[in-house]
Amino acid sequence: MCDDYPSIRDECELAIHLVMPGHRIGRVKRLGCSEVYGYSKHWPCLLPQHGPGRKHERKLILAPWQERIAYDLSPQFFLRGLVHADGCRVINRVTGQRTGKRYEYPRYFFTNESSDIREFFVEACRRLHVHCRYTKPNTLSVARREHVGVLDTFVGAKA
Repeated sequence: MCDDYPSIRDECELAIHLVMPGHRIGRVKRLGCSEVYGYSKHWPCLLPQHGPGRKHERKLILAPWQERIAYDLSPQFFLRGLVHADGCRVINRVTGQRTGKRYEYPRYFFTNESSDIREFFVEACRRLHVHCRYTKPNTLSVARREHVGVLDTFVGAKA
């Protein structure tokens, strides 16, 4: 967990504690980051997608109970986690080709090499009626003002 975002690190530590109460949670300081860990034999039950090899080279499927949590019960938290892990909010600065007029607007980007994880992002956006589109083969964008506004209500800045 990057030291630049201590509140995200704290939130992850709290999530581990809530999922595995009574288990020891620790941090190991590294250069520019901290490893946050919690040991349990039950992690494979909660994260059956975990396995050998790179995520983008193997199929990732949410179990039905995971889909219910991610898409039906808390798509905001799911999308927030995806953005905090592999996304960003930027101010897009544009100069009109015909008018030369400069304008700027906020937008979100989400980049991941795994097509499955990108589809998780797309589905969470769909459930929240947020329009996203591909800007590159591995990158999605949310740029419409009203949809950026929706994400702003629960994603928040990385801090």
